[in-house]
Amino acid sequence: MSENISNNALILAILSLNGEIAIQKDYLESGEVPEDEFDDEQEVLDDLEQAFMEFVDVYKARSRNDKDLPSLDELLAGEA
Repeated sequence: MSENISNNALILAILSLNGEIAIQKDYLESGEVPEDEFDDEQEVLDDLEQAFMEFVDVYKARSRNDKDLPSLDELLAGEA
């Protein structure tokens, strides 16, 4: 996969997933999730976190070869 997507697409995917994870966590912690939907919503969060980690792994591998990419910490802090 890492050869098939651009650095920009990879960065946008990571940032988007990070934002969606924050939204999903807030929703789960809000107390607004119906009891019968909580497990499904938790699975959504788990899936988002898994996807995020897969993209992060690709980013880390790519950033070792491309020193122009910001560090992951810089990227997630919005300094990129």
